Amino acid sequence: MVTVALLREHLTRETAPATGEYSARYYAKVMGLTAAGSSGMGCTGKRFALALAAAACTTSGTLCASSGPPAFAEPPPAHTARLGPVASPAAPARGTTLLATLKFTADRYAWPGGPVRGRVPGTWYGSPSVLPVIATRSGWIRVRLAQRPDGATAWLRTRDVTLRTTAYRIVINLTTTRLSLYELDRKVLSAPAGVGTPDDPTPMGHFFIAFDEPPPGPGYGSFVIVTSAHSHAIADWDSSGDASIGIHGPLGEDQQIGTTGARISHGCIRLHERDLLRLRRLPPGTPVDIISGTTEVRRPAP
Repeated sequence: MVTVALLREHLTRETAPATGEYSARYYAKVMGLTAAGSSGMGCTGKRFALALAAAACTTSGTLCASSGPPAFAEPPPAHTARLGPVASPAAPARGTTLLATLKFTADRYAWPGGPVRGRVPGTWYGSPSVLPVIATRSGWIRVRLAQRPDGATAWLRTRDVTLRTTAYRIVINLTTTRLSLYELDRKVLSAPAGVGTPDDPTPMGHFFIAFDEPPPGPGYGSFVIVTSAHSHAIADWDSSGDASIGIHGPLGEDQQIGTTGARISHGCIRLHERDLLRLRRLPPGTPVDIISGTTEVRRPAP
């Protein structure tokens, strides 16, 4: 059984139908509720859906409606203030990751000087493309991409990007159900996390923060971080054509997350609000490594 809750706040800031009737196109841009064992909540924003993990209402599938726009604790963070200074691809500082902000939609190369294999968009859902650099050559950089398939990379010309750095990285361990935040390779946060269930697992791999946006409704916390990870169990959320993994608030499941974490979501990462707020300063492009086991992920050298 699927139940649906419609928000009165249009996440793309377009005008909602005045009649109260919601078209399929409008519905694809507002919050939905779907059953997955118990009720599950999903949302779409910036013209695509996040695979947001869920039990936001009751186990009986009761409609969970909003009578007005969600109250935001504060505006979404201004990422540009949190990037490091313009950097050289040859010498990123120890403990930092080189980030490439595209100046425009740029040619994508299979290898330095090789054939063009498509284009990398200068923006993604309205946000600038800020991509982590994983390798460099003279005049060239290799970056991770935000679009499917997970793990996709491309070579870009250095002249097509602006290079900066971030001192942060996130490691999410699905075995220990914890999220760790590192600054200059020093762990500054270890928090219990709600991760995907066996039926809707959180994907493992090397990802990054793509952008963030305001919460679609109560329970998501002060903001939602959208990552470059995509659900492997959900290909198309609410007919949006995508199902990206988010990091957000607990959706009413603080008790289940507790102090040890839990496997309770449709793939997204749920945090206690106080822990989510610790991630507010992270810029787009910040690495997000999702692992399983007890071995910590070491930063690869570009």
